[in-house]
Amino acid sequence: MKHVTGSLEVICGSMFCGKTEELIRRLRRAVIAKQKIQVFKPAIDNRYAEQKVTSHAGMDIDAIPLSDIKNVFQYMNPDTTVIGFDEAQFFGPEIINIVDKLANDGIRVIVAGLDLDFRGEPFGSMPTLIVKAERVDKLQAICMVCGESASRTQRLVNGKPARYDDPVVIVGAAEMYEARCRQHHEVPRD
Repeated sequence: MKHVTGSLEVICGSMFCGKTEELIRRLRRAVIAKQKIQVFKPAIDNRYAEQKVTSHAGMDIDAIPLSDIKNVFQYMNPDTTVIGFDEAQFFGPEIINIVDKLANDGIRVIVAGLDLDFRGEPFGSMPTLIVKAERVDKLQAICMVCGESASRTQRLVNGKPARYDDPVVIVGAAEMYEARCRQHHEVPRD
């Protein structure tokens, strides 16, 4: 069923807060509603399966990996009404115009991604997508130090906090990252 108007929904937060699970949940509900969905992810994210979006908890859904977000249109089916993008922070700035075009063309677009990088700074195009969205859900994880709500992603190198000048993009999971609250998030600068 075609939507009357398109829209953009953003699901954001730290690692381990359930962003991908929520994306999959919304996409599965769209399937139940007999809507045609397509799911895309950056090719760089090959942690679990190349042609699936997979949550840390093991939920998954079929997806098309893209090495360049501009290629999304060559994979789109004309009857698609809902598109999901996982790990949107890894797509370049082109995702902003692409998402706008899709939503303007009547597609419901659901984007999941990290809003902050390991430094605690805005990550990629996520801040722009957040302010352009009709709906934004910022999920919280649990701080691995104190058990309070966590909004930050702590990168660890040999069990110690990564330094500020370390590379921003390193794909990994529990072996390299922890969820942390503001108080316990550390990014040494010297």
